[in-house]
Amino acid sequence: RDHQNGECAVAEAKQNGVATMAGSKAQLMSVKRREPTLVSPAEATPTGEQYYLSNLDQNIAVIVQTVYCFKCPSGRGNEGAADVLRDALARVLVHYHPLAGRLGISPEMKLTVECTGEGVPFVEAEAACDLALIGDLSTPDPAALGQLVYSVPGAKNILEMPPMTAQVTRFKCGGFSLGLAMNHCMFDGLGAMEFVEIADVSEMAALYGREELMYRSFCFDPDRLERVRGLALADGDLEKCTTFEALSGLVWRARTRALGLAPEQQTKLLFAVDGRRRFAPPLPKGYFGNGIVLTNALATAGDLLSAPVSRAAGKVQEAVRMVTDEYMRSAVDYFEATRARPSLASTLLITTWSRLAFNGADFGWGEPTMSGPVTLPEKEVILFLAHGKERKSINVLLGLPASAMDAFQELMDEI
Repeated sequence: RDHQNGECAVAEAKQNGVATMAGSKAQLMSVKRREPTLVSPAEATPTGEQYYLSNLDQNIAVIVQTVYCFKCPSGRGNEGAADVLRDALARVLVHYHPLAGRLGISPEMKLTVECTGEGVPFVEAEAACDLALIGDLSTPDPAALGQLVYSVPGAKNILEMPPMTAQVTRFKCGGFSLGLAMNHCMFDGLGAMEFVEIADVSEMAALYGREELMYRSFCFDPDRLERVRGLALADGDLEKCTTFEALSGLVWRARTRALGLAPEQQTKLLFAVDGRRRFAPPLPKGYFGNGIVLTNALATAGDLLSAPVSRAAGKVQEAVRMVTDEYMRSAVDYFEATRARPSLASTLLITTWSRLAFNGADFGWGEPTMSGPVTLPEKEVILFLAHGKERKSINVLLGLPASAMDAFQELMDEI
């Protein structure tokens, strides 16, 4: 317990210097990239065909960037890292060959993958610093970490971006990083949404435009998570409550207060529910596409803030219960009929990576010493990420306007 508390204390103590260090870190890294090469599948794969994306896949065509950092064991340098990872990628592409293709548009105006087999852009790079400069990746840092992931220069939209890119960056200390950029429409993630148009009566657009966006992470160790569950159960309105339901309710409520939303402001919480086992029959094991749908909860700011945490947590519970086989199929049909994209006005979108085994990515140099997201895909997104050696703590990562972040920090300090 003391070990977990110590990890969280260290993580939160680092927040004070994050903003001032970000610019200098990016400059000191000074990453120099070589020209990209294309990595094709190691064996012949089907070409000339189209890989049709499901309606769930269509709905979240955004680029997700992640970085994995590795320290080389004594006596083993990083010179061969790029070759090993390039070969491994070529072998993986045999099984996931659509990733070696390019995005296109069908006559029905839907996203497709053209299985051209032309390959994944692969870049080698060198950083003018040691790996230690990166820090612990507890907070997204686009200016610095963005240098470790390859983005196609001049690309104006997702059709000009390949489904996946990879970059291996060597550091002066002998360590290296693997940066991946993958289009979420190709992978499990956020699926079809419940679309609600919400009026911005609190002028949030003006606030976000006026103030700098600050990123911070807040660590919840097992004891702190249990306190959060206790808050959700304290008044007896809920008989039981999961950690996710309690933490989501707490964060939704705290963010609403920190942003100073008007009492009549309608707010929406979106989060993903895994539908693999909720379909009848269930999706087969190893299903590659998106098997997740977003469910939602609605409340006015006044309703959330005038009630205890149990009110918000209860709404999260109700949103989870809504996701049935009928709901999942309805979400697919809804996108088929409307082709609509969601409005994120006055919306909080929570995505959970706490069960994803990023630390299990062993390419021959052992598990990553650290891994994490480069940035958050949208300002409305909050990420729950497993933290600590035993992965029993949760880091809550988010970005807010500077004044709202200070208010959110104060609310978290009270827990």
